[in-house]
Amino acid sequence: MARATRTYDSPLRDEHARLTRRRIIDAAHRMLLGGGYGAMTISALAREAGVSVQTVYNAVGGKADVVKAVYDVALAGDDEPVAMMERPAFRALVAERNPRRWFAHYASFSRSIYEGVGPLVTVLLGQAAAGEPDLAEFAATIERERATGTARVAQLYASRFPLRAGLTVDQAADILWTLTAPEVADRLVRGRGWTLDAYEAWLATTMADSIVGSRRASTS
Repeated sequence: MARATRTYDSPLRDEHARLTRRRIIDAAHRMLLGGGYGAMTISALAREAGVSVQTVYNAVGGKADVVKAVYDVALAGDDEPVAMMERPAFRALVAERNPRRWFAHYASFSRSIYEGVGPLVTVLLGQAAAGEPDLAEFAATIERERATGTARVAQLYASRFPLRAGLTVDQAADILWTLTAPEVADRLVRGRGWTLDAYEAWLATTMADSIVGSRRASTS
């Protein structure tokens, strides 16, 4: 009987732990946007989330772990263990057969990422650049992750379509890494007042023109 009770209780405990973790992450997200990294102490986060300090450590980890968890959830839009490249938006890109529309899908995918994570990354990278030492590794980590992601996208594109004459896969990856940077979107959307639709359209056209080449050469 006791064994059956433990088996029954385990899914409930797991769900409670998941909800507690998400509550902490959501509270941290609000605090990071509102007051920045310095204001988000673990004790303040525990109060904001309505949990104990030890629960924060048990559910997420230390301050650096919390920041990375907030970023990962904002990037994906949820805390499900599904890789970005396995999500429906990216699968639509993979299925596309026209090279310019391929970049239209990628621009839409990049826009959704910016909508989720752009404001947060802008705040954190700005504080890292201003000399916040604890954020230096976070900044380096997300740049490595972005570089890995855009390299995979460039390789995927090159396996399906020809690159612009004289362009290498590595150069294509660098172009995508630059154009999809959150600070580029932030400059246009928040800095210059572009709509997200205008940003997405510009991104799709600029990526395609940079990598595919002329419209006449690339349409099918």
